[in-house]
Amino acid sequence: MKESRDGPRNVPLILDIEDFKGDFSFDALFGNLVNDLLPSFQDEETDFAEGHGNVIANDVLPNGTLRASADAAKSAQGLSTPLFPEVDALLTLFKDSCRELVDLRKQVDGRLYDLKKEVSVQDSKHRKTLAELEKGVDGLFDSFARLDSRISSVGQTAAKIGDHLQSADAQRETASQTIDLVKYLMEFNSSPGDLMELSPLFSDDSRVAEAASIAQKLRSFAEEDIGRQGIVVSSEVGNATPSRGLEVAVANLQDYCNELENRLLARFDAASQRRELSTMGECAKILSQFNRGTSAMQHYVATRPMFIDVEIMNADTRLVLGEHNSQVSPSNVARGLSSLYKEITDTVRKEAATIMAVFPSPNDVMSILVQRVLEQRVTALLDKILVKPSLVNLPPMEEGGLLLYLRMLAVAYEKTQELARDLRSVGCGDLDIEGLTESLFSSHKDEYPEHEQASLGQLYKTKMEEVRAESQQLSESTGTIGRSKGASVASSHQQISVTVVTEFVRWNEESISRCTLFSSQPATLAANVKTVFTCLLDQVSQYLTEGLDRARDSLTEAAALREKFVLGTNISRRVAAAAASAAEAAAAAGESSFRSFMVAVQRSGSSVAIVQQYFANSISRLVLPVDGAHGAACEEMATAMSGAESAAYKGLQLCIETVMAEVERLLSAEQKTTDYRSPDDGIAPDHRPTNACSRVVAYLSRVLEAAFTGLESQNKQAFLTELGNRLYKGLLNHWQKFTFNPSGGLRLKRDITEYGEFVRSFNAPSIDEKFETLGIMANVFIVAPESLSTLFEGTPSIRKDAQRFIQLREDYKSAKLAARLSSLLPSSS
Repeated sequence: MKESRDGPRNVPLILDIEDFKGDFSFDALFGNLVNDLLPSFQDEETDFAEGHGNVIANDVLPNGTLRASADAAKSAQGLSTPLFPEVDALLTLFKDSCRELVDLRKQVDGRLYDLKKEVSVQDSKHRKTLAELEKGVDGLFDSFARLDSRISSVGQTAAKIGDHLQSADAQRETASQTIDLVKYLMEFNSSPGDLMELSPLFSDDSRVAEAASIAQKLRSFAEEDIGRQGIVVSSEVGNATPSRGLEVAVANLQDYCNELENRLLARFDAASQRRELSTMGECAKILSQFNRGTSAMQHYVATRPMFIDVEIMNADTRLVLGEHNSQVSPSNVARGLSSLYKEITDTVRKEAATIMAVFPSPNDVMSILVQRVLEQRVTALLDKILVKPSLVNLPPMEEGGLLLYLRMLAVAYEKTQELARDLRSVGCGDLDIEGLTESLFSSHKDEYPEHEQASLGQLYKTKMEEVRAESQQLSESTGTIGRSKGASVASSHQQISVTVVTEFVRWNEESISRCTLFSSQPATLAANVKTVFTCLLDQVSQYLTEGLDRARDSLTEAAALREKFVLGTNISRRVAAAAASAAEAAAAAGESSFRSFMVAVQRSGSSVAIVQQYFANSISRLVLPVDGAHGAACEEMATAMSGAESAAYKGLQLCIETVMAEVERLLSAEQKTTDYRSPDDGIAPDHRPTNACSRVVAYLSRVLEAAFTGLESQNKQAFLTELGNRLYKGLLNHWQKFTFNPSGGLRLKRDITEYGEFVRSFNAPSIDEKFETLGIMANVFIVAPESLSTLFEGTPSIRKDAQRFIQLREDYKSAKLAARLSSLLPSSS
């Protein structure tokens, strides 16, 4: 945009087409118009306003325009210059610009049309060129396809020609080798045993590998030829004898191969002594042609020092068993075997490095080596460690018994299994090392369950002898103080011990661990575990039953002692006093026996609980995998414990008899006739229990402490219920011997209350009810005869027993109660 020299106000703007080229921007165009022209217009308006100061201020209208006063308007009309004098110039400028813009647009549209037309022409030419190129490419592809087909055909022809040439060359080579082989075969077939006229090939040490290969081929061919001739001769019966075949060649070749193999083995040994691994490898590679190298492998393994050095074998024995077998114990043998087997593993690892470097088939050599280690070195040591004992004549416990053998077997088996795993990690080829290791112990494992049973039996027998010896020793040291007292002491010395049962379980647990070690199959393991666990059940059952029987025998002896001092009524006071003293001693023996039996029952229960816990924790999981094994084991456990339960039941019956016998003795000795028929002398009645009642309750409280602690749950409840019934019947029978007056009835009621309070500790509702009934029936001695009928209105079930009590009233005859009973208690008739 151009301006005149005189300024932008008087000359219109001139727009040139060049202004719209390059970085043209309408925003910049209008910005320049506003910033350059408008400020000058504003300055002129300001000057104009200042030059006419007489103009009155304008009023501002609400729409934002100015409203001049009338005078100002008149003055303005008189002015020659307009308010916006540049509007016309700007309008002219904008019109010129618009016109120029239209012209420019037409020019641009024209150029765009020309370009579009030119692009259309060029696009048509391009499409035509592309079509021609596509036709050329298709023709080129067809040419390449024909060329590829031709190349493929030529290649196949060349390959066929190459195959024919290769086949012809192979046939020529085979024919050449066959000629040489026939020539060599004729040399070996010349005369028997003559190996002097052979070609230099067979005596040249530098060509040993070639000679060995040819000799093997000749021998194989000759043996096959002889085999074919044999078949033909056997089929042609009656024909003439065939001509001589290649028997001489076979014999000579066999001799030569043997001689060559021995020569190579000698060279291999010499190289082995010098540790020349390359020479050893060459010999091993050649020897692999003879029986796949088996002779070389076996020869190498057999010449290892650990198999031929006697001193090494003796050192093995000293390491494990000590000098002169002085450290034969499982722990010492375990340490010795660990050290020895580590040494063997290290030796095999060193040999493995040599074998890998020398032999073409190292896995086969490792298999032979490891097998030789287990079958010779390990077996020789195991034979010295494990001497299978006889089941008829068991080794004495002083020498360890069968347990020592079983522990040594377990240690040797476990350590040898570890050795097998270590050797497997080193490498043993295709050898079934686990099966071979098992075979080393097969003779011991065949009779293992029988040895385990015999060992447990031997341990049990030895322990019982030890317990009896200790009991006898304690008995002798204590001395004998009276027959009854001595019986009690002897019984306590032979009491059941939970410690002994725990030791039984510990033996069995050790045996089970060996069963787990030796039994890999679940069925075999379950069978062995059941066998061993049955031994524990038999031992615990026998031990508990015998212990309970001994405690019961003590009760029986105490009962016999009581019977011995039961005397008649016609005896002197001196004899009666002596008998009473002896009865007291018998009662003390009975009480001691009662306590001892309760202790035996308590320990038996604890022992059975230990066995049950052991079964749940250790045995159950081992027999569960086999169907029916768990149920059979549970049934066998119940059967085994039934003997002890039967002995306990019989003993508890004797305990009740013992307690009731003492109760009856105390009642007979302490109960007086005046207790329940005191004279009516005006003295206040005695509301205390009778002396007999106090003695009986004190005795029961003292003696039953052992029952409360020794018995548990249902056993205690059944025992106390039975004892309560017997006590109830015994008291009824005892009171039938006395006559009661009203004061005696009150005393009896006090005794019944004392007995009732005591039996509440039994926690037996049926017993509590019976003693409450006794308290009700005791009222028959207190009330007047005419009030008897009102006592049993609410409890008709006790009328029969009440009739027996009424007959014990002191006024039974004087009050003629016998005649009244028929009317008072009609249901009793």
